Amino acid sequence: MEHGIWSMEQGFDSYTGVKIISVTFRRFIKSMFFAPSVRHSGRSIFPPPILQFYYLYPNKKHPMAKLCIVPTPIGNLEDITLRALRMFKECDVIYAEDTRVTKKLLNHFEIQKFVLPFHAHNEHKALYSAIEKIKGNELTVLVSDAGTPGISDPGFLLARECVREGITVECLPGPTAFVPALVASGFPCDKFVFEGFLPHKKGRQTRLTILSQEERTVVLYESPHRLVKCLGQIEEFFGADRPVCVVREISKMFEEYKRGTATEVKAYYEAHPPKGEIVILIEGKNE
Repeated sequence: MEHGIWSMEQGFDSYTGVKIISVTFRRFIKSMFFAPSVRHSGRSIFPPPILQFYYLYPNKKHPMAKLCIVPTPIGNLEDITLRALRMFKECDVIYAEDTRVTKKLLNHFEIQKFVLPFHAHNEHKALYSAIEKIKGNELTVLVSDAGTPGISDPGFLLARECVREGITVECLPGPTAFVPALVASGFPCDKFVFEGFLPHKKGRQTRLTILSQEERTVVLYESPHRLVKCLGQIEEFFGADRPVCVVREISKMFEEYKRGTATEVKAYYEAHPPKGEIVILIEGKNE
């Protein structure tokens, strides 16, 4: 008849077997956690084996988590910076406005990284889960489809929450559409107002009324199918003779600068429907 692991014929009972296992297990735990690997003059010169394993394979979590905001080219891929490429290679994960667009960029430079979505439709819902992931990584990168995240693109909420949580936030210098448009417009660029996209409906006329009295150069973003309507409103609120400059497809093959009065530029785009990304610059009101 057998009892436990060993048979009675072998001279062991179940109690003896359990006792042997218990003693062996205690010795194993002691050797792993408390016994030094090598002793010299009564002192350990190496940590216990379990700690050696920790040093060889450290936890990925790092107390100094960082979010790096990386601008990406707005048209010409040659505008990518060496530092941006290094961030892509060194980071743990990339949050992107459109994962498909970002993966194309990474593939062009032969970089393989894990890319997660963070865009205008999910940034409120995904914000806190993203914060927890950032805390668990040493370096997280945020990109938009083109240009600098946060400038009329998702990114502000994530950057603000990281600051509140004590996470280091860093932004690399790089491409953004309105800066080259402003500098090349011929309008004063020592002082300017960047408005971005105007509200589509509610508050649009109020903003236009306020901006029409602005003495600094006004910078707007607009979509191609609303450009003519926007120029008509500039003509109405700013005056038909107010100088404007419409910049289209910056850094791309069909880059275009169209300068003139609000009426002249509107007439041109009524005859030539525009395509691509658009920046509108309006000269400030003269005293």
